[in-house]
Amino acid sequence: MPLRLLQILGPTGERMVAAATDGGAARRVIGAASVLALAKAAIAAKSTLAAMVDAAGRGEEIDLQDALRGGRVLAPVDHPDTARVFLTGTGLTHLGSADARDKMHAKAHSADASDSMKMFRLGLEGGKPPGGQTGVQPEWFYKGDGRSIVAPEQPLPSPDFALDGGEEPELAGIYTIAADGTPFRLGFTLANEFSDHVLERSNYLYLAHSKLRPAALGPELWVGDLPADIRGTARITRNGTAIWSKPFLTGEANMSHHLRNLEHHHFKYALFRRPDDLHVHFFGTATLSFTDGVKAQDGDVFEIEAPPFSLPLRNPLQTVRAPTTGVRSL
Repeated sequence: MPLRLLQILGPTGERMVAAATDGGAARRVIGAASVLALAKAAIAAKSTLAAMVDAAGRGEEIDLQDALRGGRVLAPVDHPDTARVFLTGTGLTHLGSADARDKMHAKAHSADASDSMKMFRLGLEGGKPPGGQTGVQPEWFYKGDGRSIVAPEQPLPSPDFALDGGEEPELAGIYTIAADGTPFRLGFTLANEFSDHVLERSNYLYLAHSKLRPAALGPELWVGDLPADIRGTARITRNGTAIWSKPFLTGEANMSHHLRNLEHHHFKYALFRRPDDLHVHFFGTATLSFTDGVKAQDGDVFEIEAPPFSLPLRNPLQTVRAPTTGVRSL
């Protein structure tokens, strides 16, 4: 039965891990304060996260909706040293993703395909190789470290120098690296891979800059394999009323790459196999409110929901002043 793990603050501020299964109540995992600690214990014991949860035992029932409303649900995984966290991602991985990106990156002559369309076609042709072969490389980007992670219900900060702040509803894989350099996938979570699409549209070479924004992670870590076909909804609400809403598709059935291909091309670099690091890797999307002409404002709430995840990811947009720090010569 699918297992979902959450990191929660108790009524007095103590950290705890909650475990939930379909049809069952969420209960505290006895003695567990973090998902990462459970994962490390599972690696050391040559076991699994689910087995470690079962071995620890389950305590009192936890009202997840109450914890979510109270802002006590943390990101589903974190690291005590935020510098040991990599936020990265891959783009143009979904069957509908080329349309939105091509609109931003299209060249002056329609007969000349944009680089985004060329990259998308490479994925269509070679992103799902048979027999465990290595497929074509996807587009890849760096997003930040552990300081860039935003928990559910918390403000999603957009720096005041940004030209825009828009949602990207998608899945993210969570990984940790064992002492021998082996990557282990803990599971998957919903994510809002927040980006500056106006900046990206001005020149596709600004993609790297547009991605240097925070990202929100959904309440739950889904442990184990995901369904191949996931259908969700992304919306933006303003003063309690939806100003934009659209379905989105994800999961391998709706992607031009196998997940294993995306994972291979990330972890093939020794840089990303350093023991004890934590990786949050975003798998891409095909749905953007930006391509429908929507511009989010301060206070607007991004909402992402998609079964089999039972809880939504919600975050209000908040513009924040970026510190002005001049460089001094030594």
